[in-house]
Amino acid sequence: MADDIAPNMQARAAQLCDTARFFAARGLCPATGGNFSTRADDGEVLITASGLDKGTLSPADLLPIALDGTLRGAGRPSAETGLHLALYRRDPAIGAVLHVHSIANTLLSRLGRPSVLTFDGYEMQKAISGNPSHEGVLRLPVLDNSQDMDTLATALDARFDEAAPAYGFLVRGHGIYAWGADIATARRHLEGWEFLLACELARRQLETRS
Repeated sequence: MADDIAPNMQARAAQLCDTARFFAARGLCPATGGNFSTRADDGEVLITASGLDKGTLSPADLLPIALDGTLRGAGRPSAETGLHLALYRRDPAIGAVLHVHSIANTLLSRLGRPSVLTFDGYEMQKAISGNPSHEGVLRLPVLDNSQDMDTLATALDARFDEAAPAYGFLVRGHGIYAWGADIATARRHLEGWEFLLACELARRQLETRS
């Protein structure tokens, strides 16, 4: 694990673990859920091993894996590794992929079974790259869940052009995937989306009570 990480990737590995711990501390990785990855300089990907508490993640818990799924070294990568790899193969500009589970993203993906969620009028829309104002409309695609990562990857590929401007998508009843050119940008996108999703869930609850 840590011994398999190239010396020039140690700082990035530490940054990815710090990011995972940040979201875990906010309750977004319950029951060892969530997974985090970054593209390495040699074309491989560093991804979290399966079944670990993300609140205590360290570089020793990251596994180097090739884009074709070949694991270098020992360990068991996340069950959702295939979806991360599909994103990296689809867009060479993606440098990090982050996946978490929150009450807001899980419920909103199920209420009314939407194929897309729309957001407008929120200042936090500016957290998503390419959105300079609250005046535009942000669209977050929702994919049906599957335990088969090939099925999910195929569904994502069909809607990637829709997901790309959002730098993310939801999996129904499951969680959100967000990405960026590097770990810091992916983290900003994920923070922004989680804030927007929490606002939207609260808005719907308030409207129901009024």
